[in-house]
Order: sequence, then C-alpha cells, then structure tokens
Amino acid sequence: MFPPSVPSVAASAVPAGAHIVDVREDDEWAAGHVEGALHIPLADVPVRLGEIPADADVYVICRSGGRSSRAVAWLSQNGVDAMNVDGGMGAWADAGRPMVSETGAEPFVR
Repeated sequence: MFPPSVPSVAASAVPAGAHIVDVREDDEWAAGHVEGALHIPLADVPVRLGEIPADADVYVICRSGGRSSRAVAWLSQNGVDAMNVDGGMGAWADAGRPMVSETGAEPFVR
C-alpha cells in the first residue's frame, strides 16, 4: 500500500514555517488545514510540480499518510526533498498543531 523507504517525520516535529503541501481533496482542505500550506490534490501533483519549492525541504500531508506517502515517493523521484508527515492531519490535530478552515467554522480533519 505505501511506497517503501519514504522519508517521514512526526507531525509534532514539523518545524514552524516549513513548506507544507496538502494533497487532500477540496472538501477535506476546506474543513481544516495547516495555515500557509499549499493545497495540491494528489492527482494534480505532476502537473503542478512547478509550484512546489525545489530548493527547500517539503513536508507532504494528507488525512492519514497514504496519499502523502505516494506523493513523497513521486516527488523524490523528481528532485524534490520531500518528507511524509506520519499520520497526516489526524496526527497533526492530535499533536495540538494549529489549523484553519476555509468555512469560518472551527477547523476539523475530514
């Protein structure tokens, strides 16, 4: 299911100000996401590669880690220093890391 040997990091260890790419779908993003993250649904990653920083570490997140793991494998093969956020947004929320929503409601992980 997950690509082998994908670099990963705990949600609690993602540094403040890190470049975060959220590969979830639009409704998941709207419900709650990391403020300042770049939203690129997984299927769009190849065509939007140019939007992802090539000169910095990139932390990729989804709901639980599956889609982001696939994105990290692909990004790594295409020259991006990418790391999977273990446990995804669920782990991010559990770690008490800040989130925002697009709806104005209290953010949550969908």
